[in-house]
Amino acid sequence: MKITVIGATGMVGSRVTAEAVRRGHAVTAVSRGKPQELPVGAEWVAGNVARAQDLKPLVASADAVVLAIRPAPGAEATLAPLTARLLDVAAGTPLLIVGGAGPLLSPAGGLVVDDPAYVPRQWRAVAAASAEQLRVCAGHFNADWTYLSPPALLEPGERTGVYRRGSDTLLVAPDGRSHISAEDLAVAVLDELQVPSGERHLTVAY
Repeated sequence: MKITVIGATGMVGSRVTAEAVRRGHAVTAVSRGKPQELPVGAEWVAGNVARAQDLKPLVASADAVVLAIRPAPGAEATLAPLTARLLDVAAGTPLLIVGGAGPLLSPAGGLVVDDPAYVPRQWRAVAAASAEQLRVCAGHFNADWTYLSPPALLEPGERTGVYRRGSDTLLVAPDGRSHISAEDLAVAVLDELQVPSGERHLTVAY
């Protein structure tokens, strides 16, 4: 499979790139700056989702595209428009968007973005941006997109290859935590690309 990863130098994108190469896929790693390290077998291409039209050839030649970008603090409002631009040029290419937990339903009711138990005040702006990002996706009826929400806590860790899968409600472990390693999130991304569930919105967690 030919996979294009946009945002390939970030915490999630770098791990998706590594997982895809590990499984033998042909990977084009797209980022604004050249990564210091790149898995053998992946090809780096300079690109910026803000110029989505420039990425159209990379998208068109791929079997699937992963969007794994995260806005810098203070630039959260750019996330939804950038995603919309990529959706506009994606045409029929399957696009898996690694978003945020904000648009998930909270076990306590309402959305996770509005639940301080899972979204501390300092993270609310980016959580709200992810909720808007999903709304933008929902408005693109002709695009072939899937939105993957991580759990409340996502950080570097161990690749176990084990996770639970859900739909639009936050997954919480018996100990009350909602978490997964970036490595296992990447496992879930590749599992979804290889065997699409057909779900528009899904989540994973331990």
